[in-house]
Parts: sequence; structure tokens; C-alpha cells
Amino acid sequence: MKRGELDDLAAFAAVARARSFTRAAAELRLSPSALSHAMRGLEQRLGVRLLARTTRSVAPTPAGERLLRSLDPALAEVARGLSALADWRGAPSGTLRVTTFCSAARMVLAPAMPRFLQDHPDILLEVIVDDRLIDLVANGFDAGIRFGESVERDMVAVRVGPDLRTVVVGTPAYFERNPRPATPADLAQHRCVNYRLLGGGGLLPWEFEHDGREVRVRPEGQLIVNDEILSAAAVRGGAGLGYMLEADVADEIADGRLIQVLDEWCPSFAGCYLYYPSRQVTPALRALIDALQVPAA
Repeated sequence: MKRGELDDLAAFAAVARARSFTRAAAELRLSPSALSHAMRGLEQRLGVRLLARTTRSVAPTPAGERLLRSLDPALAEVARGLSALADWRGAPSGTLRVTTFCSAARMVLAPAMPRFLQDHPDILLEVIVDDRLIDLVANGFDAGIRFGESVERDMVAVRVGPDLRTVVVGTPAYFERNPRPATPADLAQHRCVNYRLLGGGGLLPWEFEHDGREVRVRPEGQLIVNDEILSAAAVRGGAGLGYMLEADVADEIADGRLIQVLDEWCPSFAGCYLYYPSRQVTPALRALIDALQVPAA
């Protein structure tokens, strides 16, 4: 299509719908004479008469009617595309889809969502909680929130949470019946509550580090779950040892309801990051980043 032809086709559609050069010219902010000249030029280029003119009216010819039926859906699609650009400018608005996992949803998103939604009433925020790593582009997500070590290197990543630590805990009643483990190898002698990852189907490894030595174990146990709430409830009920985020059990450790073991084997690690596939972001995503981003130290 030559330069300017789309404008001429849109102008023809306006004239055909309005059945008046004067009304169509006002809609298009052109003079009636300029619009009439453009229509004659379009007819000459296409080699067919599109408009039947009289001194008092104008109407599409049969060829013009056929062209109009073809143009209407195409022009509507163009209008929708231009309208969608509003998501990229001005006030934050539109739908924002985020994928994350349970702990990040609870620690990062839940505290910030009420204020974020109040401050941005034109944003529809959809959060999908799933342990699996999701392809953002293929699944229509604007961003994801995961631990930093899980974020692919080709993503833009923004820190949205503090350093975290995973600890091993059990109830006092459990340790009345079982000795406390001194090393990760001792976990083989304990009942442990394991967590099954939904993505690959394997068990979540328990990761440790001490004096530069890294150890990954998958301890034995009678119970395997894929729900954090059920896992935590089982550990708190004395079913076995649990591998849990320290932030989730800090109060219970402090007041003695849970006992922490292998403390020196549990270093901190980088917390949660919000990540997305492009450095160009919509105002809606920028607003979420601003709401969640951890200030630089």
C-alpha cells in the first residue's frame, strides 16, 4: 500500500457512512474541497467509481458498498490497536498479569496490593500462583516474581524482597522422641515433610552450605505434599521436620513452639525479584515495579 492510501481509504469510509462531504470533512478536520479532491484521486488510482455524487447528496456505488464492507472490520482493528497504545502512555491502566509462587505472593504481593489497587483504579491486576516456571511471553504474562536464582539471565530483574533464609524446624515433642541432627547427613535418620514441585514433579531439595561446602539432600519421610499450608500444618503438628522459610516461623522459634536445627548450615540467599522480558514497560507495569521495588542500600 502506497503512503497515504490508508488515510484516503479511511476518508472514503467516513464519507460513505456520513453520506455527506461536509459532515465527513468536519469529522476528519478537513475542508470539503480537500476531501472531495482526495476521493477523486482515490477513484482514479483504483480505476473504479466509489461514490455517486449529486448536488445535494453523496452515496457509495455498488463497488463502494463492497469496499466499505471490507474496510469496516479492518479499520476497526486498526482503531483497537491504536487504542491499546494507551497502555503505553499516560496514566497507568489496563490489565496486568503476573505469575508467582505461594511464598512470594504472600510475602511480596499481599502486603502491597491493597495500596497499589487503591492508587491505580484503572489497572486490573491478575495474579496466577503456580510453583512452575512459566514462559511469560508464551503464556501472556507481563511479569513474574521468583527467587533471584530462578530468574533467567535474558530477563530484566528488579529486587522486590529482602534476603531470605530457609531453616529446618521441628516441634519440641518431635525432639523428645528423636535426637537433633548435627549435619545434613543426619536427616537420613529423621522423618521429614517433603514438598513435591509441580513443574518437574521432583521433590524440593533441601540445600545447605557450611564453610564453603554446599550440600543438597532429599530426605526421607512419610509425607509428601505440594501445598505450603498443608506442609506447615504437618510440621507444626509434629509429623516430622520441615524445611521452611525463616520469616514464616520466626515467631514460633522465638517462643519455643518450634525448634530450629542445623542453624550453621543455613545461610541467607537473595530474595524475590520481579522480572520481565523487555526494558520497555507499560505504565501499569512501571507502577507495580515502583510499588514493590526494594530501595538500593
